[in-house]
Amino acid sequence: MEPIASTPTHCPYCALQCGMNVTLLPQGGVEVTERTDFPVNRGALCGKGRTAAEVLSPAVRLTSPLVRSGGRLVEAGWAEALDRIAERLGSVRREYGADALGVFGGGGLTNEKAYTLGKFARVALGTSQIDYNGRFCMSSAAAAGTKAFGLDRGLPFPLEDIPKTGCVILVGSNLAETMPPSLRFFTELRENGGTLIVVDPRRTRTAEQADLHLAPRPGTDLALALGLLHLVVAEGRTDEEYIRERTTGWEQARAAAMAHWPEQVERITGVSVPQLREAVRLFCEPESAMVLTARGPEQQSKGTDTVGAWINLCLATGRAGRPLSGYGCLTGQGNGQGGREHGQKADQLPGYRKLDDPQARAHVAGVWGVDPDALPGPGRSAYELLDALGTDIRALLLMGSNPVVSAPRAAHVEERLKSLDFLAVCDVVLSETAELADVVLPVTQWAEETGTTTSLEGRVLLRRQAVTPPPGVRSDLYVLHQLAARLGVEKGFPTDPEEVFEELRRASAGGPADYSGITYGRLAEENGVFWPCPQPAEDTPAEAHPGTPRLFLDRFATEDGRARFVAVAHRATAEEPDADFPLLLTTGRVVSQYQSGAQTRRVAELNAAAPGPFVELHPRLAARIGATEGDPVTVTSRRGRATAPARITSAIRPDTVFMPFHWPGEGRANTLTNPALDPTSRMPEFKSCAVRVEVVGPRQ
Repeated sequence: MEPIASTPTHCPYCALQCGMNVTLLPQGGVEVTERTDFPVNRGALCGKGRTAAEVLSPAVRLTSPLVRSGGRLVEAGWAEALDRIAERLGSVRREYGADALGVFGGGGLTNEKAYTLGKFARVALGTSQIDYNGRFCMSSAAAAGTKAFGLDRGLPFPLEDIPKTGCVILVGSNLAETMPPSLRFFTELRENGGTLIVVDPRRTRTAEQADLHLAPRPGTDLALALGLLHLVVAEGRTDEEYIRERTTGWEQARAAAMAHWPEQVERITGVSVPQLREAVRLFCEPESAMVLTARGPEQQSKGTDTVGAWINLCLATGRAGRPLSGYGCLTGQGNGQGGREHGQKADQLPGYRKLDDPQARAHVAGVWGVDPDALPGPGRSAYELLDALGTDIRALLLMGSNPVVSAPRAAHVEERLKSLDFLAVCDVVLSETAELADVVLPVTQWAEETGTTTSLEGRVLLRRQAVTPPPGVRSDLYVLHQLAARLGVEKGFPTDPEEVFEELRRASAGGPADYSGITYGRLAEENGVFWPCPQPAEDTPAEAHPGTPRLFLDRFATEDGRARFVAVAHRATAEEPDADFPLLLTTGRVVSQYQSGAQTRRVAELNAAAPGPFVELHPRLAARIGATEGDPVTVTSRRGRATAPARITSAIRPDTVFMPFHWPGEGRANTLTNPALDPTSRMPEFKSCAVRVEVVGPRQ
């Protein structure tokens, strides 16, 4: 029998947003197949993408609202659940004020949902207390990119440019496991004669592909970048004409870098001086080169400065704002880029406008039909918001996030969630966070709804509805519409995603992330459109602007069009090893799980490939503590302890241990991590904290 229907759409997981087809099968069920016409993955799908349809099954997802009764969650009708949420939010607001209400979003929400959630918080609730889990993912790169270039977009060029450049320095990314279909671009780079340098404390699957692997001690990426820039200057490899014509601030940045001489950097990082010199040679000799960062350098209490130092390296060598060159951030979450552009962040309004900018407030308030003075100011960042739960913030509405597993110092965050007067969660599955809620609402997911996302390239994409959601499931837009009405705001919260997008276009018009020239029709016809894409003049067709695949070729997005060097200096991590905690822990992902694992842990094939947490140890460290392969070991930090089987490998530094962060329970890596915040981005220091490791006993 032939399939009933096939719908071209995009993967629900990482920021590649790989193209796929979703097909309804005649015997029932849904099948995901390759889609070769999308240029990012060209038909390739990782295991998560191939099995994405399994989470659509009613057997693994929520299909009815749940309310807490007698200490447990029981099924309820939609009217009862929505009434309870509205009543509790309203009563908390009356008793404690609007800022006692918190809203926490997610980087997996579509642009339409992220936009509406930000509007709901500020208009329907009147609270400033909104942020999202993307704060944990890309915020340091966003802050550094904005400082240097005047604009943050994950990649300022398409992925297809990577194979054509001469050298790529990939800092703190294991993309072979986190976004496998992207690895082909780096394989093609090397096939074309280019070189790949990977910076990572572990010899990952990605590092194994590199021409040069630099393995710095966790938390020392800033010193490494400064040491490379020192050598660029000392060896006369700077592009003086470019610096003079297209940048400002070089003298201060150069002086700061020259204070980090190679031998000192070797002592700090563990990367030898010959390796530093080889990295500089490989990066500077080709005509073009790129630096791409991911969570490694970003998830640090000095992440903004660290990314800034890598940007300085690009600027000093003339490798930004030129063809096949530049700095880029490999955004992680599916809509991490769009999620931060349209109002989920504590300090931002749609179009990537700043909430404390009077002109930005006036523009967005005009679209929303409210008084600009009625819009609240900036609120707390993500971890600070979670830390305030149960004290300053008494009730929380949470959409598309699972902080019980994903937040730093997770046991503390779990206790803060339990201390709330009221918690409402909208999710696809009963996550560990949803299990704590007073009301849980079952909402639609990727293939059950239409909406847009923005990939790591800045390419706005259309996800199409392919299947009908189960009875009892509603969209997040429906939830916000209903809650707003119950809270006295009858208009302004439509449930149709295209209607929301049309309003988003107007709200973003003229802003840094301008979507005003993008329509659903264009997205369907063109396989996505790169922002900025402004609305053309009234006498020209809406499709006149082609979008902007490559940024900064003529000028940077600063007032004078010049990129800005930022003088930075190395400093230690917030928590260095000592006699009680002599090792460093770093965390990350494995190929078969995604983020907090709330969805992927419900897929049998993925669980078979990655069934649980582990602790990666170097053989010398394992011998010192008496651990053998598979022994349960306990990792202890100043915040708690986690226990998981030992995985012994020479692919990690002897002074470092690694844990993946996808699992709850006794193996929860984020029980250990440090919430020390970057002063600019407010990004927590997930990538480095002091720990000790002990053997629990032999495996039974």
